[in-house]
Amino acid sequence: MRKIVLAAAAAFILTAPAFAAEEVKPMEREWHFNGMLGKFDKQQLQRGFQVYKEVCASCHSLNYISFRNLEDIGYSEDQVKVIAAEYQVTDGPDENGDMFQRPARPSDHIPHPFANDQLARASNGGALPPDLSLMTKAREDGPNYVYSLMLGYKEAPNGFELNPGMSYNAFFPGHQIAMPQQITDDRVTYADGTKASAEQIATDVVAFLHWTAEPKLEVRHATGVRVLLFAFLFTVLAYLYKRRLWARLGKH
Repeated sequence: MRKIVLAAAAAFILTAPAFAAEEVKPMEREWHFNGMLGKFDKQQLQRGFQVYKEVCASCHSLNYISFRNLEDIGYSEDQVKVIAAEYQVTDGPDENGDMFQRPARPSDHIPHPFANDQLARASNGGALPPDLSLMTKAREDGPNYVYSLMLGYKEAPNGFELNPGMSYNAFFPGHQIAMPQQITDDRVTYADGTKASAEQIATDVVAFLHWTAEPKLEVRHATGVRVLLFAFLFTVLAYLYKRRLWARLGKH
């Protein structure tokens, strides 16, 4: 639990606005998972995972997701084994005391793209790519913010001084971001044949990232509905009992 809290705090620090930066309200869109009855679309989550693998995974980790968790978004046990085997993880020590590489198993966590933070910074112009496991929970209105961020790359306006190695983003605090634009039309070819517009890609990967942040969202929503139904039923029974009780007392 402490690691999760620290990761959320780190993600927030990396994406929080500077005190002097201009706040820009993110774009708003409807999400299947919002609302008391909100649910995840498993087909969308699988598309989002494909985007993560092909676009995001070269820089960003998912430290709190194991391959076996992917069964929750509709992959079969055999499919998860195939997906895991595409990755190499460090294991050991062996009988000689050496660490070694092996294909990942469903029980393994999705490997970090870099061996350490220093290498991650060196590979990204000094910027440390944040872990994405909790990114949609790292700031207020997270899904809309991440969606807007991915689609917010534009040419810097006249008079705006862009620092070397930075990109202009209309929704990032201060408008200068170290990550270059990643989402464009047809950046991926979806396995299910869905047309891969930039908006579709951004929508799908945000849904997937919200699942990584709240994998028990559907269970929580279902529990909330049951609690409300129980409370309503209890209120009705209490009211009927009260009427019956006072009716008896009124006869005396």
